[in-house]
Amino acid sequence: MTKITAAITMSVDGYITGPDDGPGKGLGEGGERLHYWVFGGPWSYEHEPQEEPAGEDADYLKEMTSREGAIIVGRNMYEAAGHWDDKNPFDAPVFVVTHRPEEQPETGEFSFVGSFQEAISRAKEAAGDKDVSIGGGADVIRQGLDAGIVDELHIIVAPVVLGGGKHLFEHFTKSLDLENLGVRQSQYATFIKYAVKR
Repeated sequence: MTKITAAITMSVDGYITGPDDGPGKGLGEGGERLHYWVFGGPWSYEHEPQEEPAGEDADYLKEMTSREGAIIVGRNMYEAAGHWDDKNPFDAPVFVVTHRPEEQPETGEFSFVGSFQEAISRAKEAAGDKDVSIGGGADVIRQGLDAGIVDELHIIVAPVVLGGGKHLFEHFTKSLDLENLGVRQSQYATFIKYAVKR
């Protein structure tokens, strides 16, 4: 049965980006530190990553990507990532939730959908017996949690205090009961996996 997982990296003070995130600086000012674990160590927008993840970081990425059958992202994340240079960087179909799906041509690299519900429906169909991953940003993860459809919530905490940016749970008022499924640790992150109780 298809499982829906939401995963996102945040700072110790709860930010998923630094201030002033946007195209060319998707993680905001100083936000690169959130994804040291993804790129094998320090990198910046001026100096692209040169390393590969290793140890627990690589193990977590391998585990997640092996289970992914489809990925859902929000329009803001798609824009902030510079459209990933119009090439799907993942090994699964990507559905971009946007209020303006008609503005993007279907190229086969990404599917643009007009609602979160439509994205979930199409992603489940595309995933087959694999998982659907809600990869961010914060708004689509909050929509999934609010709708009560997320089976697992993975919070990856980077050892940094950003002091500003976007919070994952900003304006989220729903109460959630979570069950701790495990914690992993690396130099660059603490991986916390929760089951979302219903």
